[in-house]
Amino acid sequence: MERFLLNVEIRNKTGKGVARSLRRNGFIPAVVYRAGTSMPIIVNKKEAISFITRSAGEQVVVNLNFGNDIKQAIMKDYQVDPVDSSLLHADFQEILATEEIKVNVHLIIKGEAIGVKRDGGILQQALREIEILCLPDKIIGHIDVDVTNLKINQSIHVRDLKLPDGIKILTDADEVIVTVTTLREETTTTVPEGQETIEPEVIKKGKKQEAGEG
Repeated sequence: MERFLLNVEIRNKTGKGVARSLRRNGFIPAVVYRAGTSMPIIVNKKEAISFITRSAGEQVVVNLNFGNDIKQAIMKDYQVDPVDSSLLHADFQEILATEEIKVNVHLIIKGEAIGVKRDGGILQQALREIEILCLPDKIIGHIDVDVTNLKINQSIHVRDLKLPDGIKILTDADEVIVTVTTLREETTTTVPEGQETIEPEVIKKGKKQEAGEG
């Protein structure tokens, strides 16, 4: 598993004004959480964006370099500006090599189901990630789910996943990940000859005008 490094500093001041000043100067405010405590930090914006891009949304370990100390962490979340999508803030969770950690892992569909390719069914993905428990060095970026042999009305459940030793799945084993269903045909109503169809009354929405109102 690839390891990333981010150069960070402890942030002594907080507040919106401080955050705006940091962003103008090429940094972003961030927080490192650990066992109910939090530490405000400063992260180089370009480095943070590069890390997010290269990790492609997968849960990976990053080394936070404080200069005289390095802490291992995972990025739990980040916020972007809704207008220009610029990076605004990041949340990290500090981890220890000897402690198991809960992480969410993406499920990636692989192959073309025979029920779709041969029988014209529809592949429906109900679950896009699962929660696992493992040591930091066991964290996997994603899980491939092979649907090649999936036929009409067949499903793959969480219990069907095969993961490496040392990884415990916390998501309910009975949850459906993906299934192949048949196409639903549209039903039409046949009106007997000689009978007229009754058009439904159209109910207009909005405030009803009272009598006498101008």
